[in-house]
Amino acid sequence: MNNSICLRNAKVNQKLKILTVNAEGELGRRIRDMGLIPGTEVHVIGKAPLKDPVALRLRDFTLTLRNSEADNITVTPQED
Repeated sequence: MNNSICLRNAKVNQKLKILTVNAEGELGRRIRDMGLIPGTEVHVIGKAPLKDPVALRLRDFTLTLRNSEADNITVTPQED
């Protein structure tokens, strides 16, 4: 069963695992440099009132992404 979603569509308090990063070039490098690589578990901890940006918790830090960046990341929900 494929239940993958775009990171932009994830809900607050949802735990996810990154499946793919589809960005190319400078954006792809920047996303990967931030630690967003396939296999990484992330937790959506908040979204701004207009849903952009999205705040993520991964490893031991918090990161915010614009929706234009989150659109390039495919994730799958994880059970608690």
